[in-house]
Amino acid sequence: MQPDNNQPQPTQDQQPNSQVVYLSRPAVPHDQVIPADVQKKHDESKAKYHELNLSEGEYVISAIRRHPIGIFEIWGFIGFLIFLTLLFIPFYANNYATFSRFLTGSATGAPTLTSVSILLLLICSLFVLGGLAATRVYLGNKFFLTNESVVQIIQTSLLSKKEQSISLSNIEDASFTKHGVLQHIFDYGSLRLSTEGDETTYRFSYVSNPRQQVATLNNAVEAFKNGRPID
Repeated sequence: MQPDNNQPQPTQDQQPNSQVVYLSRPAVPHDQVIPADVQKKHDESKAKYHELNLSEGEYVISAIRRHPIGIFEIWGFIGFLIFLTLLFIPFYANNYATFSRFLTGSATGAPTLTSVSILLLLICSLFVLGGLAATRVYLGNKFFLTNESVVQIIQTSLLSKKEQSISLSNIEDASFTKHGVLQHIFDYGSLRLSTEGDETTYRFSYVSNPRQQVATLNNAVEAFKNGRPID
């Protein structure tokens, strides 16, 4: 039997194995819907911690600053240097003739006690300025825990500061260490964070109550990875 050429032939769109799928996507992505309570926390964190570059919906859970004992260590050392410097004034007065013979070969040719005292006081002023600079650098180091990441501000000098951020999803382990009698008596120590993949380790020293800080950090990491709200 010859095929009937008068029968209508299926078009390309009517072929039995042909499928056409149309996908559409919005020209403008939908804005993220942020709950009112989260937005309030975000706004409060932006106002309080203006140095942080927080993303939408990100807020600070904990702001960790260094223990004040570090400031006492700085000024204890500065005070010791000033004490030694000022102690030289009566020593110079009592041994003026000896210094004079050593410096000039005569008993009266050395600088006067007044000029030496002024010079030493200027040196003490430089020690104080150094202590102020060291205090500012010490307090400039900060550590923040947000609902999305850990942010560490590292300051090594008056003109050198950097910020590093670690997503909570990349934190593999958080722990703390205490060494020595002072750290146990005054309850301070060092935080240690290790990340997945590149095995990078981050540290933040002179942390007050490090046990509680690590517990808060671990709870935030666990909640973030499990998709639970972080308080």
